[in-house]
Amino acid sequence: MGHHHSHGSHSHAHHANRKALLYSFFLIFSFLIVELIGGIMTNSLALLSDTGHMLSDAAALGFSLLALKIGEKQANETKTYGYKRFEILAALLNGLTLLLISVMIFYEAYQRFYYPPKVMSSGMLTVAGIGLIVNILAAWILMKGDKNDNLNIRSAFIHVLGDLLGSIGAIVAGLLIWLFGWNIADPIASVLVSVLIMISGWRIVKDSIHILMEGRPSNIDLQEVKNQLLSLAGVTNVHDLHVWSITSDFPALSCHLVVRPQIDRDQLLYEAREKLHKQFGIHHSTIQIEETKKCSEVDICN
Repeated sequence: MGHHHSHGSHSHAHHANRKALLYSFFLIFSFLIVELIGGIMTNSLALLSDTGHMLSDAAALGFSLLALKIGEKQANETKTYGYKRFEILAALLNGLTLLLISVMIFYEAYQRFYYPPKVMSSGMLTVAGIGLIVNILAAWILMKGDKNDNLNIRSAFIHVLGDLLGSIGAIVAGLLIWLFGWNIADPIASVLVSVLIMISGWRIVKDSIHILMEGRPSNIDLQEVKNQLLSLAGVTNVHDLHVWSITSDFPALSCHLVVRPQIDRDQLLYEAREKLHKQFGIHHSTIQIEETKKCSEVDICN
């Protein structure tokens, strides 16, 4: 039986992710206070809803940072894969938070459609403009992390992206109120932003549950993996093939290879691991080898 696990690139990405989350957290939390005061003073729902979202962002970024820290803990007798899955739990919680915030904004906007309040457009534009700059900077920092492969980073990035859209919505609403006196533009902008947040939140929740359910990584074709293993010299069959994710950027595989007698098993294991690593990005593989003759004599191979 062979086992393979690659650490180098994973630890480098982990360090970059932690730095990105830390800088973004301090940036978002600092501006949150400014936007809350500005939203209250200008009586703008677009700003206040964005403040609520920024509060969830700060919590989400802090929780994601905590998840990365907990994920560094070594495996032990009770957690044999370590604590890396905690990052997925953080992503799931962040996704659920996005959905909850969207519902709350919808409800408040519904009230304001019937009774559009007076909004101080100049103050609203000033705060929203500063918010846009802060969110662009935070999004740029998080883009330096591993947002394409790491679901935890992606959920934090979506939070910040939602804020960025919220700032744009508040600016547009502020301009419409300032130029035409359309106070109803404030709740309309909030609804449009909350729809986008809800869509993103649902995707995060769905992806998190997929990983927790040991689902196949979307970028790996199971049949292609099987075909590549069958193409190795001496391999006659592949069975009990499983591919799943320990965490979003950590795919794993286990399988049984049925081989001809007198095959160099060590060489075969090396070739199989290299193929899985280079062609599919599978860093953690557990492979059991069985001879064709012996396999046919036992029920377990069927």
